[in-house]
Amino acid sequence: MQFKVANNHSICKFGSNEIIMSNLKERLKAGEAVHGCWLNMGSAISSEIVGSAGFDWVLFDLEHGAGAESTLLPQLQALGNSDTVPLVRVESYEPARVKRVLDAGIKGVMFPQIQNADEAREAIANLYYPPIGRRGMAKMVRATQYGMDFEKYKEFTKKGLLGIIQIETIESLNHLDEIASIEGVDVLFLGPADLSLALGVFGQWDHPDFIQAVKAIGNAACKAGKATGIIFFDIDQYDFYYQNGFRFLASGSDMTFLSKGAQAMAKELNNQREKYQ
Repeated sequence: MQFKVANNHSICKFGSNEIIMSNLKERLKAGEAVHGCWLNMGSAISSEIVGSAGFDWVLFDLEHGAGAESTLLPQLQALGNSDTVPLVRVESYEPARVKRVLDAGIKGVMFPQIQNADEAREAIANLYYPPIGRRGMAKMVRATQYGMDFEKYKEFTKKGLLGIIQIETIESLNHLDEIASIEGVDVLFLGPADLSLALGVFGQWDHPDFIQAVKAIGNAACKAGKATGIIFFDIDQYDFYYQNGFRFLASGSDMTFLSKGAQAMAKELNNQREKYQ
């Protein structure tokens, strides 16, 4: 599989991991690893449970998850007892989709299936109010404490909103440097399932073509002073991605946590029953 890759293969250098900042954007700029997971169930209960588990951030998946905009608000309210930062993956970078999740109080948006720099610019523009972007203005929304903290929220959007662009197609691999250089793009996020499928090596995380893509994405982000992210499926992969400069790291989802826990308990019960048969 051929795509353009920068010649720089050095490991990206970050700031001290001892620096603890107040929001994800600042923590990533300081080089700190921040950990998260997906919330796919659309459930306020699972959001509350996972939000209290100790993750730095959680991502509500409106692209593939069972939830929808209608279930987002109660899930956000359920996170109120934790410091976990709420993010969303939207279905598309259409302005209405982005505006509604931000008004609900989301602190960052992941944009899937971005193909090139033009699409990335369109997506990022929807995060910010004019003159920086083109986000529509509404003061009486949850993000602004229903109008009570609008100026404070407006300032946060400039310094704290996280713009996450997914790299999961061959086309996006061919525009890495352009995408990474865009102001407002904070994270290049490797979508492993889609990207490995596009490369013709689905699920083969140790395949040379996939590893080449990992290094290319990490190098492009490093050169632009941006962070790199991924969701991986085996905790043993953590060292590989960290050593290649990835700091926005996720593993698992509420669905997988429930499924694995249920399977493990059923297996244990079956093992106990077999002692008496």
